Amino acid sequence: MKTASVYRMGWMGMCLLCLMGWTVRAMDETSRLAELDQFWTLVQSTVRDGDYERYAGTCHSSGVLVSGIKGASYPLSQALARWKPGFLETQSGKIKAGVEFRFSQRFGDETTAHETGIFHYWTLKADGVRKDDYIHFESLLLKEKGWRTLMEYQKSSATEDEWKKLKH
Repeated sequence: MKTASVYRMGWMGMCLLCLMGWTVRAMDETSRLAELDQFWTLVQSTVRDGDYERYAGTCHSSGVLVSGIKGASYPLSQALARWKPGFLETQSGKIKAGVEFRFSQRFGDETTAHETGIFHYWTLKADGVRKDDYIHFESLLLKEKGWRTLMEYQKSSATEDEWKKLKH
């Protein structure tokens, strides 16, 4: 009888340890996702404010942009150079711009993240003309002195309906 009691306590102890381990991992995942949400909020504010330098700081120095839309792949530094005039126009008030992100999958650990979803990028010119783009994307991030985009894959155009179906 004593052996069975010890066995049951051992089993319950094992279950408790597993549950505690799962709880710690869930808390770690919650913390990691909160950090990533802060990263995406930073990206949003840099686009809204036209802050090119801060936006460039969200990109890894060895980062790559892959465009399924254009069938091309090149260093993020080249994309940044191409995007800089739009940031400067936004900063000067000539245009307004914004970006929002919604995710369908978020994988990773404490130093890596693979985020999949749709981003909605828009511009509003002084003459009132607004342009909205919805893009299916994947982003591979590394955490080195904060999160940085190592690879941005703009897979294909998305629709507003697809956007609406994803969680905020």
